[in-house]
Amino acid sequence: MPSSALLSPPPWQPSPVMPQPRKWTVAEFDHLGALGCFTGRRAFLLDGVILEQGPMEPPHADALEVLYEHVRAAFGPGWRFRVQTPLHLDEFNNPMPDLAVVAGSPGYYGDHPVSAALVVEVADTTLQTDLTDKAERYATAGIADYWVLDLNGGVLHVFRDPQRLPASLGATAYRTHTTLGPSDTVSPLAAPSAVIRVADLLP
Repeated sequence: MPSSALLSPPPWQPSPVMPQPRKWTVAEFDHLGALGCFTGRRAFLLDGVILEQGPMEPPHADALEVLYEHVRAAFGPGWRFRVQTPLHLDEFNNPMPDLAVVAGSPGYYGDHPVSAALVVEVADTTLQTDLTDKAERYATAGIADYWVLDLNGGVLHVFRDPQRLPASLGATAYRTHTTLGPSDTVSPLAAPSAVIRVADLLP
């Protein structure tokens, strides 16, 4: 037998199968939460991956409290203001935004919302994720008005006009990204007559 034959794998030998990461669904993520797996932890689901933020520091908590008050005053009645609660964008995304403004009256008990008129993330240690990964997921879900309050930079990022990118990229992004400083003002798309001073949202 030629020596080369000993070096060739048998023709029936299967190709190796590499382990693949498991994508969690929103339903599975919610079930784990109901079992208490995330008690005391700030977990969220992005593209089927369970991620965890660190503990909320006082500047983040204070900014979220102030943000809630100003946004609630801007929108008035007829809206629900959901703080760090589920937002089921699709089967694999439940980003748990810091604030989501949803049409309707408080006290409605039903399924978690799948969209919002305004989504706001407060960023201290999560700025990169909020400006990229989360921005893409919110754009794909058709969230027309997405804000990121950058506590360290002292600015408010406003994303609007989501658009589908070329099919080869397989993604969606916001057409406009405006960075507002403390001297600027902003009006929510769904409450255009209201004016919020960016300085009032910053620590």
